[in-house]
Amino acid sequence: MNYKRLLVSLLVAGASLTSSLANAYTDLQQPHDYDQVAKELTEMLEAVHYNRPTIDDRISASAFDLYLDSLDPTKSFFLKSDIDKLSKHRLELDDALRDGKTQIAYDIYNLYMHRVEDRLNKLVKELPDMVSNFDYTKEENLNVDFDTIQWSETPQVLDEYWRKRIKNRALTLKLNDEPVDKIASVIEKRYRNQLKQIEQTEPADVFQTFANSITAALDPHTTYFAPRASETFNINMSLSLEGIGAVLQYDDDYTKVVRLIPGGPAEKQNELAPNDRILAVGQDNKEMVDVVGMRLDDVVDMIRGERGTKVYLEIQPAKGDGQTTKTINITREKVKLEDQAAKKKIINVERGGETYKVGVIELPTFYSDFAAIQAGDRDYKSSTRDTKKLIEELRQEGVIAIVLDLRNNGGGSLQEANSLAGLFIPRGPILQFKDTSGRVRVMEDRDPSVTYSGPLGVLVNRMSASASEIVAAALQDYGRALILGGQTFGKGTVQVLQEMDKGQLKVTQAKFYRVSGESTQHKGVHPDIAFPSLLDEKSVGESAQKNPLSWDKIHETRYPVYWEMSDYLPVLEPRHEQRMKEEPNFVALVDQINDVREQASTFKSISLNEEARLQLREEGKEKSIARENKRRKALGLDPITKEDEIEPSEDDPYAQEAAEVMLDFIAANQLK
Repeated sequence: MNYKRLLVSLLVAGASLTSSLANAYTDLQQPHDYDQVAKELTEMLEAVHYNRPTIDDRISASAFDLYLDSLDPTKSFFLKSDIDKLSKHRLELDDALRDGKTQIAYDIYNLYMHRVEDRLNKLVKELPDMVSNFDYTKEENLNVDFDTIQWSETPQVLDEYWRKRIKNRALTLKLNDEPVDKIASVIEKRYRNQLKQIEQTEPADVFQTFANSITAALDPHTTYFAPRASETFNINMSLSLEGIGAVLQYDDDYTKVVRLIPGGPAEKQNELAPNDRILAVGQDNKEMVDVVGMRLDDVVDMIRGERGTKVYLEIQPAKGDGQTTKTINITREKVKLEDQAAKKKIINVERGGETYKVGVIELPTFYSDFAAIQAGDRDYKSSTRDTKKLIEELRQEGVIAIVLDLRNNGGGSLQEANSLAGLFIPRGPILQFKDTSGRVRVMEDRDPSVTYSGPLGVLVNRMSASASEIVAAALQDYGRALILGGQTFGKGTVQVLQEMDKGQLKVTQAKFYRVSGESTQHKGVHPDIAFPSLLDEKSVGESAQKNPLSWDKIHETRYPVYWEMSDYLPVLEPRHEQRMKEEPNFVALVDQINDVREQASTFKSISLNEEARLQLREEGKEKSIARENKRRKALGLDPITKEDEIEPSEDDPYAQEAAEVMLDFIAANQLK
């Protein structure tokens, strides 16, 4: 097949998107120093991936769709005629990778980039007149439900789609007080930035995108990193570079926040949240740079910087109305081990005229200071050692129960998770692994001592993942702790890094299983007592990923059960639910959750009518003010009149309620 000829024919046959601006993109060709990398990737995936897949036509078909989706996720550049012509190669990507002849991936990419360049040049040319002619009194809507958007049949249909997108951006800027005469230039700057990005595309970028369409067809955690991306990944893993402490990913032309690193600047500031979109990035005394459509590693480079300096982010909050944006600033810091260390606090609970103390141990991650261990430091820090010390301090302070807070704990050292669970049980199995060969191994705590044998709760949420789920699952199966909060993330797989001729492969090689034999994959750990949460299981967690490995079950191990927690739930649940209806912070939270979920269920299109948008914004403000005033009235606080008077509460209603549940548990246990 002459792929160069194919590309030319597609460009001629497809819609002609004329432009008065010069084209800067030069067609990329398959770099032959990646021929062997392609073959090596195929062999490695088939040999070491957990599912031992055969990279065949089935994988090719899935990878083809994923490749197109990674290039044009919002169906903004390709026409249906392009897709129809390219579809004849749906079953050829596996052969291209296996043979090390990946030019077809470059031809598809080149066609895409020409479509992008032509479209953006056209927009830059037409923007001033287009923006000046927008009628914001007209009743029309923009479809933002990307699952329902189809490839445009004609150039005219695509033109109309783009007109509405730009009108939405222009209206958003107008509503955010951008001077009307500046709106066209602000939008134009975005597309000129994207045109500059086109010139910087490198062959390795294309290979990485193509390779990851293959790996994504296997599971969401197997990823190929080209050399530059590999360096970024290693920096993130070591937390050795100053930044804001956020894990980011590229999603539908946007840079999206995946999670915040515990102890990092963004988490401490509490203005950035998972699923927020970053629209622009700025530095001290410099103009904001629009980053929509920009390469993820370039956005990351802009956000990183020297410790003590500020970075400015224009964000579209995930919890907002999907239309309003705001600008925040975060002071860059280096995430230190001590910032992620276990911490304790005591919550006082009033019952029957008496005050009871419940200890809470916050554990942001499972850590161990390997450098100190290697240096022979006997006083090295680790999550287990620090937690044990805090337990002993809490016992001396007279607590009657302990809550282990694993909210937002994304995991860490497996060995630490194993030994930390062992603080609460005598020796015994903690988790099971099954590898690619089907062999099952058991990881167990071999220390017969128990640091704490009293009433224990474990507080989790949707961002509790991996090692956190192992600890919560083990303590739940042993009947050693009540699990409180929300369903956990559901990441029950193990990845290892494999060095390649160029770059690295992070590949799934094993699955976790509970001592009960059930996998934590996909389903996560379900709480015994559920708390309301703003984090939606449909948009966050393993089940929200593409192609997650399935849940399954293996043989259980032998382990004792200390408390049959299900026996206590008929007593605990009604009391918990009653408090949810009465406690002001939770009442306000539930109201907010209902509003957010109602918006999400109906937010399939955006009105392009200014009056309708203003009304929607005002309704949102009025709801926020009413919700806050309802909470403040219940707490005996003065009411507010403006939304910006709402300040983040320093109270932690989740930890307070966890302490209340533990007192209920103690009371119920005394009655048995």
